[in-house]
Amino acid sequence: MTNVVTVNFPSDSVAVVTMTNPAIANFGSWQAIGELADGLLEARQMGARVTIVASGVKGHWLEHAWLTDLHNTFAGGPTSGDGGAWWRCLDELTSTSVVTIAAVSGDTSGGGCELGWACDLRIADEQALFSQPEVAIGVGTGIGGTSRLRHLIGRSATAEMVLLGAPMTAQRLFELGAVNRVVPHGSALDVAVEWAERIVSFSAAAVTGMKRMLTEGDDLLRISESVANDQRIFRAFSGSTEALESMRRIQGRFDVGATPRDVYGDPIP
Repeated sequence: MTNVVTVNFPSDSVAVVTMTNPAIANFGSWQAIGELADGLLEARQMGARVTIVASGVKGHWLEHAWLTDLHNTFAGGPTSGDGGAWWRCLDELTSTSVVTIAAVSGDTSGGGCELGWACDLRIADEQALFSQPEVAIGVGTGIGGTSRLRHLIGRSATAEMVLLGAPMTAQRLFELGAVNRVVPHGSALDVAVEWAERIVSFSAAAVTGMKRMLTEGDDLLRISESVANDQRIFRAFSGSTEALESMRRIQGRFDVGATPRDVYGDPIP
Protein backbone atom coordinates (compact mmCIF):
# COMPACT_ATOMS: atom_id res chain seq x y z
CA MET A 1 0.00 0.00 0.00
CA THR A 2 2.09 2.87 -1.33
CA ASN A 3 1.61 6.15 -3.17
CA VAL A 4 -1.95 6.64 -2.02
CA VAL A 5 -1.56 10.41 -1.67
CA THR A 6 -0.98 12.89 -4.47
CA VAL A 7 -0.28 16.63 -4.39
CA ASN A 8 -1.45 18.85 -7.25
CA PHE A 9 -1.63 22.60 -7.80
CA PRO A 10 -4.76 23.50 -9.84
CA SER A 11 -3.75 27.15 -9.62
CA ASP A 12 -1.02 29.29 -8.14
CA SER A 13 -0.67 28.85 -4.36
CA VAL A 14 -3.60 26.39 -4.19
CA ALA A 15 -2.77 22.75 -3.47
CA VAL A 16 -5.05 19.71 -3.56
CA VAL A 17 -3.84 16.81 -1.44
CA THR A 18 -5.80 13.71 -2.44
CA MET A 19 -5.96 10.33 -0.72
CA THR A 20 -6.88 7.45 -3.02
CA ASN A 21 -6.75 4.10 -1.25
CA PRO A 22 -9.64 2.01 -2.64
CA ALA A 23 -8.15 -1.24 -1.32
CA ILE A 24 -9.34 -0.26 2.16
CA ALA A 25 -11.95 2.40 1.22
CA ASN A 26 -9.80 5.27 2.49
CA PHE A 27 -9.66 3.96 6.04
CA GLY A 28 -6.73 5.55 7.84
CA SER A 29 -3.95 3.00 7.89
CA TRP A 30 -0.88 4.35 9.63
CA GLN A 31 1.00 4.20 6.32
CA ALA A 32 -1.68 6.13 4.45
CA ILE A 33 -1.93 8.76 7.18
CA GLY A 34 1.85 9.07 7.09
CA GLU A 35 1.65 9.75 3.38
CA LEU A 36 -1.12 12.28 3.98
CA ALA A 37 1.02 14.10 6.54
CA ASP A 38 3.93 14.09 4.09
CA GLY A 39 1.65 15.41 1.34
CA LEU A 40 0.38 18.25 3.51
CA LEU A 41 3.96 19.17 4.41
CA GLU A 42 5.03 19.01 0.76
CA ALA A 43 2.19 21.30 -0.27
CA ARG A 44 3.14 23.86 2.36
CA GLN A 45 6.83 23.70 1.48
CA MET A 46 5.99 24.14 -2.22
CA GLY A 47 4.26 27.43 -1.44
CA ALA A 48 0.62 26.53 -0.94
CA ARG A 49 -1.32 29.25 0.80
CA VAL A 50 -4.49 27.16 0.73
CA THR A 51 -4.49 23.37 0.87
CA ILE A 52 -7.57 21.33 0.04
CA VAL A 53 -7.89 17.79 1.39
CA ALA A 54 -9.73 15.59 -1.10
CA SER A 55 -10.54 11.94 -1.80
CA GLY A 56 -10.16 9.91 -4.97
CA VAL A 57 -12.35 7.05 -3.69
CA LYS A 58 -15.99 7.16 -4.71
CA GLY A 59 -18.35 7.24 -1.75
CA HIS A 60 -15.65 7.87 0.84
CA TRP A 61 -13.75 10.93 1.99
CA LEU A 62 -11.43 10.00 4.89
CA GLU A 63 -12.72 7.17 7.04
CA HIS A 64 -11.72 6.18 10.58
CA ALA A 65 -8.52 4.47 11.63
CA TRP A 66 -7.87 1.15 9.92
CA LEU A 67 -8.74 -1.12 12.82
CA THR A 68 -5.98 -3.61 12.04
CA ASP A 69 -3.41 -0.91 12.81
CA LEU A 70 -5.32 0.45 15.80
CA HIS A 71 -5.71 -3.04 17.26
CA ASN A 72 -2.05 -3.88 16.78
CA THR A 73 -0.94 -0.57 18.28
CA PHE A 74 -2.54 -1.60 21.56
CA ALA A 75 -1.81 -5.33 21.24
CA GLY A 76 1.85 -4.90 20.35
CA GLY A 77 1.53 -6.30 16.83
CA PRO A 78 2.96 -5.01 13.54
CA THR A 79 1.52 -1.85 12.03
CA SER A 80 1.76 -0.40 8.54
CA GLY A 81 3.51 2.75 9.76
CA ASP A 82 3.91 5.24 12.58
CA GLY A 83 0.67 6.13 14.37
CA GLY A 84 2.19 9.50 15.27
CA ALA A 85 1.39 10.55 11.70
CA TRP A 86 -2.13 11.47 12.84
CA TRP A 87 -0.59 14.20 14.98
CA ARG A 88 1.63 15.35 12.12
CA CYS A 89 -1.54 15.77 10.04
CA LEU A 90 -3.14 17.86 12.77
CA ASP A 91 -0.02 20.04 12.98
CA GLU A 92 -0.13 20.68 9.24
CA LEU A 93 -3.87 21.33 9.12
CA THR A 94 -3.64 23.87 11.92
CA SER A 95 -0.44 25.54 10.68
CA THR A 96 -0.99 29.27 10.67
CA SER A 97 0.77 29.68 7.32
CA VAL A 98 -1.83 27.69 5.34
CA VAL A 99 -5.63 27.82 5.16
CA THR A 100 -7.05 24.30 4.97
CA ILE A 101 -10.30 23.20 3.35
CA ALA A 102 -11.91 19.77 3.63
CA ALA A 103 -13.64 18.92 0.33
CA VAL A 104 -15.86 16.17 1.70
CA SER A 105 -17.03 14.25 -1.36
CA GLY A 106 -18.21 11.12 0.46
CA ASP A 107 -18.80 9.58 3.85
CA THR A 108 -16.32 10.30 6.62
CA SER A 109 -15.95 8.78 10.05
CA GLY A 110 -13.85 8.67 13.21
CA GLY A 111 -10.31 9.92 12.67
CA GLY A 112 -11.24 11.10 9.19
CA CYS A 113 -13.91 13.34 10.69
CA GLU A 114 -11.41 14.51 13.28
CA LEU A 115 -9.02 15.64 10.54
CA GLY A 116 -11.94 17.42 8.91
CA TRP A 117 -12.84 19.20 12.14
CA ALA A 118 -9.22 20.44 12.29
CA CYS A 119 -9.52 22.13 8.89
CA ASP A 120 -10.49 25.79 8.68
CA LEU A 121 -13.40 25.21 6.29
CA ARG A 122 -15.56 22.22 5.34
CA ILE A 123 -17.49 21.89 2.08
CA ALA A 124 -19.58 18.74 1.79
CA ASP A 125 -21.43 16.95 -0.97
CA GLU A 126 -25.11 16.69 -0.11
CA GLN A 127 -25.07 12.88 0.22
CA ALA A 128 -22.09 12.71 2.61
CA LEU A 129 -22.54 11.32 6.09
CA PHE A 130 -20.34 12.23 9.06
CA SER A 131 -19.92 9.92 12.03
CA GLN A 132 -17.94 9.50 15.22
CA PRO A 133 -18.64 5.76 15.69
CA GLU A 134 -15.92 5.13 18.25
CA VAL A 135 -18.40 4.21 20.98
CA ALA A 136 -19.74 1.43 18.74
CA ILE A 137 -16.20 0.10 18.33
CA GLY A 138 -15.46 0.30 22.05
CA VAL A 139 -12.82 3.02 21.80
CA GLY A 140 -12.71 6.80 22.11
CA THR A 141 -12.17 9.85 19.93
CA GLY A 142 -8.41 10.15 20.15
CA ILE A 143 -7.47 13.26 18.18
CA GLY A 144 -10.14 15.83 18.97
CA GLY A 145 -13.39 14.33 17.74
CA THR A 146 -15.08 15.33 20.98
CA SER A 147 -13.25 18.53 21.90
CA ARG A 148 -13.10 20.16 18.48
CA LEU A 149 -16.62 19.10 17.59
CA ARG A 150 -17.94 20.49 20.86
CA HIS A 151 -16.25 23.76 19.99
CA LEU A 152 -18.01 23.76 16.60
CA ILE A 153 -21.55 22.59 17.46
CA GLY A 154 -21.87 22.69 21.25
CA ARG A 155 -22.10 20.07 23.97
CA SER A 156 -25.60 18.76 23.32
CA ALA A 157 -25.16 18.02 19.62
CA THR A 158 -21.68 16.62 20.24
CA ALA A 159 -23.07 14.34 22.94
CA GLU A 160 -25.63 13.04 20.45
CA MET A 161 -22.96 12.29 17.89
CA VAL A 162 -20.38 10.65 20.15
CA LEU A 163 -22.76 8.78 22.49
CA LEU A 164 -25.16 7.40 19.87
CA GLY A 165 -22.37 6.66 17.40
CA ALA A 166 -24.77 7.21 14.48
CA PRO A 167 -23.98 9.28 11.41
CA MET A 168 -25.29 12.76 10.79
CA THR A 169 -26.10 14.18 7.38
CA ALA A 170 -24.13 17.00 5.84
CA GLN A 171 -27.27 19.15 5.97
CA ARG A 172 -27.76 18.56 9.71
CA LEU A 173 -24.15 19.48 10.40
CA PHE A 174 -24.50 22.57 8.21
CA GLU A 175 -27.45 23.63 10.34
CA LEU A 176 -25.45 22.98 13.52
CA GLY A 177 -22.45 24.94 12.25
CA ALA A 178 -19.82 22.26 11.59
CA VAL A 179 -20.11 22.39 7.78
CA ASN A 180 -19.73 25.65 5.87
CA ARG A 181 -21.58 24.66 2.69
CA VAL A 182 -23.58 21.70 1.42
CA VAL A 183 -23.23 21.41 -2.35
CA PRO A 184 -24.63 19.12 -5.07
CA HIS A 185 -23.23 15.59 -5.34
CA GLY A 186 -19.80 15.67 -6.98
CA SER A 187 -19.08 19.38 -6.62
CA ALA A 188 -17.31 19.72 -3.23
CA LEU A 189 -13.83 19.84 -4.75
CA ASP A 190 -14.78 22.36 -7.44
CA VAL A 191 -16.35 24.67 -4.86
CA ALA A 192 -13.33 24.25 -2.57
CA VAL A 193 -11.01 25.30 -5.40
CA GLU A 194 -13.20 28.37 -6.06
CA TRP A 195 -13.01 29.34 -2.39
CA ALA A 196 -9.26 28.73 -2.31
CA GLU A 197 -8.67 30.92 -5.35
CA ARG A 198 -10.67 33.71 -3.72
CA ILE A 199 -8.60 33.41 -0.54
CA VAL A 200 -5.25 33.53 -2.34
CA SER A 201 -6.37 36.67 -4.19
CA PHE A 202 -6.18 38.51 -0.87
CA SER A 203 -3.11 39.82 0.93
CA ALA A 204 -1.00 36.91 2.18
CA ALA A 205 -0.24 38.82 5.37
CA ALA A 206 -3.94 39.48 6.02
CA VAL A 207 -4.95 35.86 5.43
CA THR A 208 -2.13 34.58 7.63
CA GLY A 209 -3.13 37.07 10.30
CA MET A 210 -6.74 35.89 10.25
CA LYS A 211 -5.63 32.24 10.42
CA ARG A 212 -3.46 33.12 13.41
CA MET A 213 -6.43 34.77 15.13
CA LEU A 214 -8.54 31.65 14.56
CA THR A 215 -5.87 29.17 15.62
CA GLU A 216 -4.39 31.10 18.53
CA GLY A 217 -7.91 31.96 19.66
CA ASP A 218 -8.62 28.22 19.87
CA ASP A 219 -5.59 27.80 22.09
CA LEU A 220 -6.74 30.62 24.33
CA LEU A 221 -9.92 28.57 24.74
CA ARG A 222 -7.66 25.60 25.61
CA ILE A 223 -8.70 23.48 22.64
CA SER A 224 -5.22 21.99 22.40
CA GLU A 225 -5.35 21.02 26.06
CA SER A 226 -8.79 19.49 25.53
CA VAL A 227 -7.51 17.41 22.60
CA ALA A 228 -4.57 16.22 24.70
CA ASN A 229 -7.02 15.25 27.43
CA ASP A 230 -9.11 13.34 24.85
CA GLN A 231 -6.01 11.36 23.96
CA ARG A 232 -5.23 10.54 27.61
CA ILE A 233 -8.76 9.26 28.18
CA PHE A 234 -8.71 7.40 24.85
CA ARG A 235 -5.57 5.51 25.84
CA ALA A 236 -6.98 4.66 29.25
CA PHE A 237 -9.66 2.32 27.87
CA SER A 238 -9.23 1.83 24.12
CA GLY A 239 -6.76 -1.02 24.54
CA SER A 240 -9.00 -3.17 26.73
CA THR A 241 -9.69 -6.82 25.88
CA GLU A 242 -13.26 -5.89 24.99
CA ALA A 243 -12.12 -3.08 22.68
CA LEU A 244 -9.52 -5.26 20.95
CA GLU A 245 -12.08 -7.98 20.29
CA SER A 246 -14.52 -5.40 18.93
CA MET A 247 -11.85 -4.02 16.57
CA ARG A 248 -11.13 -7.51 15.24
CA ARG A 249 -14.83 -8.25 14.76
CA ILE A 250 -15.65 -4.98 12.99
CA GLN A 251 -12.53 -5.01 10.83
CA GLY A 252 -13.50 -8.54 9.80
CA ARG A 253 -16.77 -7.16 8.44
CA PHE A 254 -14.93 -4.45 6.49
CA ASP A 255 -12.50 -7.05 5.13
CA VAL A 256 -15.36 -8.93 3.46
CA GLY A 257 -16.89 -5.83 1.89
CA ALA A 258 -19.05 -4.11 4.49
CA THR A 259 -19.11 -0.30 4.46
CA PRO A 260 -19.30 2.08 7.43
CA ARG A 261 -22.97 2.63 6.55
CA ASP A 262 -23.52 -1.15 6.81
CA VAL A 263 -21.73 -1.37 10.16
CA TYR A 264 -22.79 1.83 11.90
CA GLY A 265 -26.23 2.33 10.41
CA ASP A 266 -28.17 5.26 9.02
CA PRO A 267 -28.73 8.66 10.61
CA ILE A 268 -31.18 8.60 13.49
CA PRO A 269 -34.36 10.57 12.61
